[in-house]
Amino acid sequence: MDVPADVRETYISNYLAATRSTGRLMLFACDQKVEHLNADFYGEGIDPADNNPEHFFRIASQGCCGVLAGQRGLIAHYAASYPQLNYLVKMNSKTNLVKTAQSDPYSGMLYDLDDILLMRDAGVNVVGLGYTVYLGSDYEASMLSEAGALIARAHAEGLLVVLWVYPRGAAVKAEKDPALIAGAAGVALCLGADFVKVNPPKVDGDAHASARALAIASEAAGRCGLVCAGGSTVDARSFLEQLHDQIHVGHALGNATGRNIHQRSLDEAVRLTKAISALTLADASVDEAVAIYEGRKEFSIE
Repeated sequence: MDVPADVRETYISNYLAATRSTGRLMLFACDQKVEHLNADFYGEGIDPADNNPEHFFRIASQGCCGVLAGQRGLIAHYAASYPQLNYLVKMNSKTNLVKTAQSDPYSGMLYDLDDILLMRDAGVNVVGLGYTVYLGSDYEASMLSEAGALIARAHAEGLLVVLWVYPRGAAVKAEKDPALIAGAAGVALCLGADFVKVNPPKVDGDAHASARALAIASEAAGRCGLVCAGGSTVDARSFLEQLHDQIHVGHALGNATGRNIHQRSLDEAVRLTKAISALTLADASVDEAVAIYEGRKEFSIE
């Protein structure tokens, strides 16, 4: 109800585009070139293609994603060559050079919403915005204020918003504590976000117990859809099993995956996006998703 009547159709169109008309989000997270510098893109275990930023766009255009999330400049450099993709502009980012032990995290706005609207008016298919809040940081209040104002303005322009909400700072003893993750989900709801990206809660290294804990966070999120960060790269079956549990046990409304996709070769990454989308958007089983990843089964969604 914070979307004005005259832009409601635009908002609905953007929401359906991002979720492929399913209500679930398959977000390809491509914001780590700021967040993790080049450590995620070059080195042992990472396909050489990943050092070229265009790898993101090739994967998304040949694979199956709901939306590609990245900073304004990254998208601006490549969007003309990949106009068919749905884009979500990450409005704030910080590097990992300053550790929490040195200073509590703060990630300020990198640009004004007007800059994004100009890009949209120039023909870039921007359907939404993203913003990170570090709960528990000394700078929490500033980030909450920025996020709330951004969501209000974004909805007024018919754009959806995904909040990255991570408990982090000197006051936070366990960043993946289930109660904290559920609290983070509730904060995103109260700010008005459409989706919240959280780290999956951790319960004594028990994956199934962690998925059950995620269900509490999903309920706490209410009508704000909860999606989980993909984390560091693991073998495909393990990742797909984890995602299946997050959706069917933890009631997540999708996923936000970066390294598990882009650190692979183009062909493998494309197949993995299709497998992830089959699980996320079409309720495929783990075995069906693995068959798609291995090239033994086809998958596409319009």
